[in-house]
Formats: sequence, structure tokens, C-alpha cells
Amino acid sequence: MSAIKVQDLCFSYPSQPDAPIFSGLSFEVPRGSFFSVLGPSGGGKSTLLRTLCGFQPPLEGRMELDGKDMAQLSRKEMSRSIGVVLTERPDVTDMRASDMVALGRTPYTGFWGRLGTEDRNRVDEAMQLVGITHLAHRMIHTLSDGERQKVMIAKALAQQTPVILLDEPTAFLDFPSKVETMRLLHRLAHESGKTVFLSTHDLETAIQLSDDLWLLSADGLESGTADSLSADGSLERFVSCKGIRFDAQRKVFYLS
Repeated sequence: MSAIKVQDLCFSYPSQPDAPIFSGLSFEVPRGSFFSVLGPSGGGKSTLLRTLCGFQPPLEGRMELDGKDMAQLSRKEMSRSIGVVLTERPDVTDMRASDMVALGRTPYTGFWGRLGTEDRNRVDEAMQLVGITHLAHRMIHTLSDGERQKVMIAKALAQQTPVILLDEPTAFLDFPSKVETMRLLHRLAHESGKTVFLSTHDLETAIQLSDDLWLLSADGLESGTADSLSADGSLERFVSCKGIRFDAQRKVFYLS
């Protein structure tokens, strides 16, 4: 069974409900896979993710999560099914990294938010998986962008959801941190069985690590493996720009 299944999806920017960005989108996202969606700035990537995680309703279409109609799921059911990591930096100061990760347990801790033994174990496990146990007592505002992003990924892992959606998780990161973060997400998808679905502008890293790529453009959605999208010319057309050449065999872009 697919983790996410979408039929005839139509969505728009919240401020422009009468001007759909895309319509008639149908796709499936398998469990335990690592998907990257790419597209130009303002092309609808973030809005697609916000629609998939229920932050805004679609104009039309049906979305299923593990075979269940997402429109019928409660807030608690959604929060236990989909973890979300957004681009925005957390605007907090007097909070330790471990406390931020612990917020991922909110769907399970009840009204008072008190952590039990199971909750603390999940927080510790998430921080170990991401490799940030040494940051546990550091204040969020003292962390680098890369460290802060790892904390937010650990928070999503502590939430124990089968699906994690990330909106440009490598934004604001230097190149080594971008690669490290993408490798981490790839590993989590394949070793932990999570379905990881993210938007990104890091085309070459996504090509090398993603199980499937989705290319969003004004012409619609093209999807497939890096090999298939290279072979049929989709990747070359996607970055069609004077001065850029794509080597389909090596799947690398060159300045010409």
C-alpha cells in the first residue's frame, strides 16, 4: 500500500483561491521511499507540501494516507501520521535542543504535555539517530543553521510518524551541511522505513540520493528515477538555460 495516494488534486495559493497552480495531479508515494520535488521559486512546491500535510485544504481531489481519506482524519490522527519540517527558523531563545525535540511528543502527551518514560526514550532515540546527542543541553539560538535543522528533523522523528514532509530542508546551509542533511534523510527513509518527501533546489544532490524525482513546472508534473528522467531529456529541459549543459550519462550539470 502507498503511504500517500492523490487523485485529481487541484490546489492554489491561499491568497489566490480562484487561480489554481496545478489541477488534475494524481500520484502515489510508496512507503519507505525518499522523494524530492523540484521546481522554480514560486512554482508551487511549498504549497503542494502544505496541502499534503493538511495545512491548507485542496480545491479539488482526494488525498489518502495509508488508504484513509485525509479529509476525514482528525488533527490528532494527522499529527500522528505526518511529521512536518518547514523552512522557517524556529523563533525561540531560552529553549534547549532536547526540549525542542521533545515537542515532537505533543500528539501523545495530553493536555499538560508531561513526558513519560516512553516519551523520553523516543526523544533520546531521535537525537541518537540524527547524531545530535551532544547538543542536548545547548540553547537553540546558539546553534548553527545546520545543527538547528538537525534538531527539527529529530523533532519530526520523535513524533513517530510514518511520513515526514520537509520544505527545503537544506535552505540556509553550506554545501557540506546540505549533503550531510540529504544523506541523513536518505538513510532514515531506507533504514527506518519512513516515507520522506521533500522540496529542494539542490538538484544535483537530489539526483544522486532520491529514489524518485518530481519536476514541477508550468507544463505540469514529470516524475521518475534520475536515470529515466536523464534518458528521456526531462532533466535537461528542466534546467534549460543558456550557459548550462547537462551530461545525461553522468547526470551532472556543467557551465559552458
